[in-house]
Amino acid sequence: MTDSGGRLAAAGVAVSRLGMGTAPLGGLYAAVPAEQATATVRAALAAGVRLFDTAPLYGAGESERLLGAGLRGAPRGSFTLATKVGRVVEDDGTVRFDFSRDGVLRSVEASLRRLGLDRLDIVHVHDPDQHGRAALEVVLPLLADLRREGAIGAVGAGMNQWQMLAEFAEHGAIDCALLAGRYTLLEQGALPFLELCRRKGVGLFLGGVYNSGILAVGARPGAPYNYAAAPPPVLERVARLEAVCARHGAPLHVAALQFAAAHPAVASVVIGMRSVAEVEAAVAALGERLPQALWDELRSEGLIAPGAPVPGDAEAPPQ
Repeated sequence: MTDSGGRLAAAGVAVSRLGMGTAPLGGLYAAVPAEQATATVRAALAAGVRLFDTAPLYGAGESERLLGAGLRGAPRGSFTLATKVGRVVEDDGTVRFDFSRDGVLRSVEASLRRLGLDRLDIVHVHDPDQHGRAALEVVLPLLADLRREGAIGAVGAGMNQWQMLAEFAEHGAIDCALLAGRYTLLEQGALPFLELCRRKGVGLFLGGVYNSGILAVGARPGAPYNYAAAPPPVLERVARLEAVCARHGAPLHVAALQFAAAHPAVASVVIGMRSVAEVEAAVAALGERLPQALWDELRSEGLIAPGAPVPGDAEAPPQ
């Protein structure tokens, strides 16, 4: 069973330490049959996964439809659902950016229909990299209005960069954030943002903790990193991480997952899942016991940034 991740301080929304990412249900890698999607969602629920993350972008709404079908019949209080706005699915199935007030309201209404729900627990503004002003001046205030009205539970933002998320947090515009791929066992450049989240009480969800796959498959030729083949310096660093893990009998992907979850700002680690086996593997990886000597060696080898917490730390080590 997964452990409880607690509640987002700003909104009182309960989440689990492990979250299920549903981009794979939208056909990210291959189509997922409806029966398989339902079995996956129900296995996650049975394992104690409480947070489910989706978006209209994932399969042009297919992820939301399949997730909603899988959750149907589950007590509403047994799960927390996060979806996103900033893209609208058109009648012909195309998906386009839309950060207007009308576009956000259309997106929320369409998500509710696809999911079969009457309320959304968390709504993130999705990838506003080129739309920062619209996000800060239009979308996030509108979501705050919906939160006050009780239509949604918490306001967030989801991106593959941390600098704009930090701006939103500094403005007090978000209750939570979903950061993908920028705080991992491979790279910890976003550590200042995690500390900001802790100070501000912003609940942080981490996605992409395998850096698109290389921390799951290892330093092999063509291994994926940031949605492309990993360059030689990345392969070299991952090979060093693998070597340390191997000396301590620790699977690289297990160390990667547990490292990401160790920072006290992290409310939940969101892992993409498309099968019951993947649910079981993620739950097992989070629960596996790894030796303290592993983390000590990673630190001594300079493979973990100073100040980055590891499992077993009560607090981040001094910088």
